[in-house]
Amino acid sequence: MSSIALPTRRRVLADVIPHPSSRARSFALDAVLVVTGAAVVAVLAQVEIPLWPVPITGQTLGVIIVGASLGAWRGAAAMVTYMFAGLAGLPIFAGFTGSVLAIGKPSFGFIIGFSFAAFVAGWFAERAWDRKPALAFLGFAAASVVPFLFGIPYLAVVLNAVLGLELSAWEILEAGLFPFILGGLIKAGIAAVIIPSAWALVRKVDATKS
Repeated sequence: MSSIALPTRRRVLADVIPHPSSRARSFALDAVLVVTGAAVVAVLAQVEIPLWPVPITGQTLGVIIVGASLGAWRGAAAMVTYMFAGLAGLPIFAGFTGSVLAIGKPSFGFIIGFSFAAFVAGWFAERAWDRKPALAFLGFAAASVVPFLFGIPYLAVVLNAVLGLELSAWEILEAGLFPFILGGLIKAGIAAVIIPSAWALVRKVDATKS
């Protein structure tokens, strides 16, 4: 029986940071990276264009950059941390908001999807797709789609089942998808410049050491 070789995990940008040999200290460093990733998305969440029922924000850009920089699992953990910190009351969601009441907002499904999007961006980064802009853009564009897989159904439930608006499927897409397509591509493009550029800097530094 033949075996299929799976792509091996490559280091991501966070792995460039020397990790302590002690397991406890290594875990502590990873925890700091996760919290930092959540903070990055919290800051970019405040870059906002108000729009009903879902505002346009810089969150997705942050999610992609964090996922690619930290890797799949740490990136996902950062987004889970971001979500629960906001639900706990920290004003880190768009518009400096944050409380358990966010669950009732039409946009909350996108926040649920952020952890999965960060995982996808990190997965591509772990396969070295983040080293070249073209491949990075493809991987990051794929990751950008993920929040909509959660956000649009959640949006439909809140608007129709909870608020009783009785919007059609097309109207749901007009509210939760179409306004974000161009911006999503632009954010993926920005991330596809930032991350490969960071790798180029890493290679330059490594070259000076050798």
